[in-house]
Amino acid sequence: MKKGNPKALLPIGVFLVLYLGLGLIFEYALKIEMGFYKVPIVIAFLAAILVACLQNRKLSFDQKLEIMGHGVGDKNIITMLLIFLVAGAFVGVVGRSSAQSVAYFMLSVIPPRFAVAVLFLVACFVSTAMGTSVGTITLLAPIAVEVAQASAFSIPLCVGTIVGGAMFGDNLSFISDTTIAACNGQGCAMKDKFRGNFWIALPAAVVSLIIILVLSLSATPKEVVGEYNLVQIIPYVLVLFGGVIGINVFVVLLVGIFSGALIMMASGQTAGTELLANMGSGAAGMFETAMVAVLVAAMCALIREFGGFEALLSFIQRVFRGKKGGQLGMGMLVGAMDIATANNTVAIVMANPIAKQMSEDYGITPKRSACILDTFSCIFQGIIPYGAQMLVAISAVAEMGHAITAFEIMQFLFYPYLLLVSMLVSIFLIPQRKK
Repeated sequence: MKKGNPKALLPIGVFLVLYLGLGLIFEYALKIEMGFYKVPIVIAFLAAILVACLQNRKLSFDQKLEIMGHGVGDKNIITMLLIFLVAGAFVGVVGRSSAQSVAYFMLSVIPPRFAVAVLFLVACFVSTAMGTSVGTITLLAPIAVEVAQASAFSIPLCVGTIVGGAMFGDNLSFISDTTIAACNGQGCAMKDKFRGNFWIALPAAVVSLIIILVLSLSATPKEVVGEYNLVQIIPYVLVLFGGVIGINVFVVLLVGIFSGALIMMASGQTAGTELLANMGSGAAGMFETAMVAVLVAAMCALIREFGGFEALLSFIQRVFRGKKGGQLGMGMLVGAMDIATANNTVAIVMANPIAKQMSEDYGITPKRSACILDTFSCIFQGIIPYGAQMLVAISAVAEMGHAITAFEIMQFLFYPYLLLVSMLVSIFLIPQRKK
């Protein structure tokens, strides 16, 4: 085993100082709206890579480029990049109108008293089908405000409910970038990770739903009405069904793209040229995520070569002992990365190489390590007040003429809190299968 070198971790520190430090200054010192996301993450990673290249002068710059090339050329990284782009194309094809049909259809068949509970279920389904929590919140936040205005339910409760439900799909969806990053980084099939992850997420979702129903008992809401087209739901159902039964993710996404394109053109909602443009814009929307994956792979390759991962693993092994401790340590690792970056996909990509080594050292299966990374990253991402999910929710509510703070929403984030409890129970109280 290579000798640990704590100094090799300096690039990660540089990235965190630039990204987290400048973000906090912009957000809280300069009072810039959504200032945390004004810091270009790609530039922060480029600066970190520059620092990594300046280390270890025993190697020439060309040798360091070769090391980075091997890191970026890893099969899992290439697979991840392709899935990101195809998933983006799928979302571009079906558009938001299809997801809105899903939302209003489910709200139309349930009694108004249970509108908030339906919001939670809709958020869970739509986020699982779309694979994006931010997209789900953007879509459903206006509906949540409508539900609150038409009923005795509070806006923070309705908005907090959809934020929690959005994190359900972010964690479980086959086309979520967190699922893609965790599964490919740990080398496991998405269906295997889903099966283990589902039984952790389900209890948290059920208890969250029960709490919401209890809070709904004293309310006297009115009916929430919106237009929907049942045919537009088909691509989402096909993607979800195909993923659950274990069809190759590329095949699943292509089926979703072709079915969505056929439906959108046959119904006259989108012309062929516009459909291609939407597909391109959807894929383009994943470019930053894809570029971050490339830069992180390059940076981590240098850190690994210089002995940084060995140093970090040595520290974790001293603090977290045994298989259960190793799982908790892995979760805290990705959680810390998420708190620092406010981006759960980036957190997973950064933690992947270290977690892969930890899984081998602690005897943790790939599907279990992927589940831990995805779940803990989504827990932290769902509750931090400066995360994209929270900021998008607040902005969407503000656009509808209402003021709401992150801390008002946080008290109603039942699902992320319960998911943490469920994950800890799974680690410490439920025996894991050896295979």
